[in-house]
Amino acid sequence: MRVLLIGAHGFIASYVATALRAAGHVVIVGVRKPKGEDEIACDLAHDIRPADWMPRLEHIEAVVNCAGILREVGAQTFATIHVDAPIALFRACAQARVRKVVQISALGEAEDGEFIASKHRADAELAKLDIDWTVLRPGLVYSASGAYGGTSLLRALAVLPGFFFLPQQGAQKMRPVAAEDVGNAVVAALGAETATRQVIEVTGPQTMHYVEYLRAWRMWFGLPPAFELHMPQVFVDATIALGERLTSGPVCRVIWNLLRHERIGAADASARIAATLRIAPRSLADALRERPCRDEDRQAAKLYTLLPLMRAAFALLWIASGLVGLLTPAEQVATSVPGWPLPFATTLARCTGVADIAMGALLLLSVRLRFIEGLMLAMLVAYTAGIGLFAPQHWLDPFGGLLKNLVLIVALAGLLALEKRP
Repeated sequence: MRVLLIGAHGFIASYVATALRAAGHVVIVGVRKPKGEDEIACDLAHDIRPADWMPRLEHIEAVVNCAGILREVGAQTFATIHVDAPIALFRACAQARVRKVVQISALGEAEDGEFIASKHRADAELAKLDIDWTVLRPGLVYSASGAYGGTSLLRALAVLPGFFFLPQQGAQKMRPVAAEDVGNAVVAALGAETATRQVIEVTGPQTMHYVEYLRAWRMWFGLPPAFELHMPQVFVDATIALGERLTSGPVCRVIWNLLRHERIGAADASARIAATLRIAPRSLADALRERPCRDEDRQAAKLYTLLPLMRAAFALLWIASGLVGLLTPAEQVATSVPGWPLPFATTLARCTGVADIAMGALLLLSVRLRFIEGLMLAMLVAYTAGIGLFAPQHWLDPFGGLLKNLVLIVALAGLLALEKRP
């Protein structure tokens, strides 16, 4: 079949594309900025009418919608990405007589958050159409070969040095499913008559506790057992509040709701998967056994928590440095750079102090990370070079004040290099 895959750059979609191609299907991917012959342009933030989709459905036999966002950012809202654009696509599919539509939804209930509620609204509208459709609702999706979002967070928690953080003793139940098996489920849904007009919960075969999940991953990473720290609820709430406020990632209310409400699917989910899709998802142990851990897996998991810590450290350092520049008396500024005109030295200290505070605050709020980090690096290099040339006595500071900048330059350059490009 010739299959249009929407949201093709996402975590689950990458495994769906691999499974579709392995099964012999021709995959056309819909992305915002197409580059290859098998890519077409689409933007779910704006393509909210059936007419927007009709030209893209020419010669398309099936559509798989994997598009989704965990958090709203700018024009990418739950209403547009999860509801308006998919419904327009589904209606266009009905008009164009597309043979099959597979919607990747999400396991959970509307009360868990708008992420889930919006997905389910689109599911309900799809079910009203006169078309062959299947809705797949995966729960916690993982892969030994890659990670994204909540999966990355859990892998990062598993490699923390020497300990686990366990909310509510880590007793929450989960039924994780491999991303590769979600891809196989999509392939099966395209051809299985038993999957027609069905909402299918896609889960793994094994029910396990949150702490058992972390232990399994830690063992896979080749790390010794960790000391398990039980987090009080007030700490959990504070962490989620900070995550909601300062980050755009998976440390958010909806992920916590899914975990604490134990959205693991119906008791007969595995039996239904076997009956409708004729597949048997693997257990976590089997999936991890099939793909041994590599050094790059450990490094990626460790960087997940290291990068935000580095950002926070640099942000607080810049803010503190800016406060010092603003609050230090003019006479003391003058003594630190003898020979410099007092008005010039004081103005320079005040202006750079304001700039430091502004850049530190923007970095703390994750605003245009690469741009801000680039400015900070340029300012640090300029400061080090200027002071080093025109006040060289600071190189001999017994506490190594200026010499330490050389380490900061390397560390900040490393952070900038590791940041993802938008």
